[in-house]
Amino acid sequence: MSIGEMTEITEQTIDIDAILKSKMGAKAKYVPGFVRRWLKRTIHQDEVNAFLWDSRDKTGVEWLEECVRYLDAHLEIHGMENLPDKDDGRLYTFVSNHPLGGADGVALGAIIGRHYDGRFRYLVNDLLMNLPGLAPLCIPINKTGSQSRNFPAMVEAGFKSDHHMLMFPAGLCSRKIKGEIHDLPWKKTFITKSVETQRDVVPIHFSGCNSNFFYRLANICKTLGIKFNVAMLYLVDEMYKNVHKTFTVTIGKPIPWQTFDKSKTPAQWAQYVQDQVYELPK
Repeated sequence: MSIGEMTEITEQTIDIDAILKSKMGAKAKYVPGFVRRWLKRTIHQDEVNAFLWDSRDKTGVEWLEECVRYLDAHLEIHGMENLPDKDDGRLYTFVSNHPLGGADGVALGAIIGRHYDGRFRYLVNDLLMNLPGLAPLCIPINKTGSQSRNFPAMVEAGFKSDHHMLMFPAGLCSRKIKGEIHDLPWKKTFITKSVETQRDVVPIHFSGCNSNFFYRLANICKTLGIKFNVAMLYLVDEMYKNVHKTFTVTIGKPIPWQTFDKSKTPAQWAQYVQDQVYELPK
C-alpha cells in the first residue's frame, strides 16, 4: 500500500502476506511460511482484524476512544486545565514521551482529539495507515523506505496545516536505560517547526512500560548493531500485555514558542523540553 492510501475495511484488513508483498515485491515469495505464521501471531493478526471489523463504523477520535475501551485502559489525567482553549484561534504542538509505542499514542489522541474536536494530526510510520480508523488523523511518514526523501515535505505539510500536531519526538518508544524506562534523545524537528509556525509547545508525560522481554530484545539488537527495529514487531503484542491497566497522563503548561531562542541550539532546546516532561509531577 502506498503512503497516504486508505485501506478498505474488510474482515482481513491487516494481512501480513499483502504487507510483505507491498514492501518486498516479488521477493516476498521467498519469505518462509513459518516466518509468516510467526509474524501473524506476533502482531495478533486475527484479534486485530476482529476489532477493526467490529469498529468499522468508527473513524478518527471515535475510533481512538473505542480503542481505549477495547484495551480497557484506565486513564488518570492531571493538568487538563493546561490544555489551551480550543477556541483561542491558535495552533499547538503537543509532545510526549513514548513508553508503550501503541496504547499511549491511542490514549493521547483520544484526549487531545476530544478536547479539540478532532483538529489534530499525528506524524506516524506509514504502516499505521493500514488502520482505517486511524488513517484520517495521520500524516504518514516512511523514514526507512524509498520515500524517506519525502519526510521533510510531510512534516512541512503537517505544521502548515490548520491542525494541532501530536508528536513523540523520540521517534521510537522508550528503552530501558541504566535500569530506568526513558526515551532516547528527542529529535529537534518539533522545535524548529514550532518556532517557524509560531506554535507553543505543550509537554505531556505518559506513565507505563513494556515487558522486560521487549527491553532485552531492543538492547540485544543495539549491541549486535542490527539496524532493523526488530522490537517494533512486538509492539502489538506489548499492547495486549498492557490491557486492563491504569496509566497516568500529566499535561504541563504550554511553553511559548518564543522560549526557543538562539541561546541554545534546537537540539538543546529539544533536550530541555524532554527534561521538562520527565520533571512533570506524576
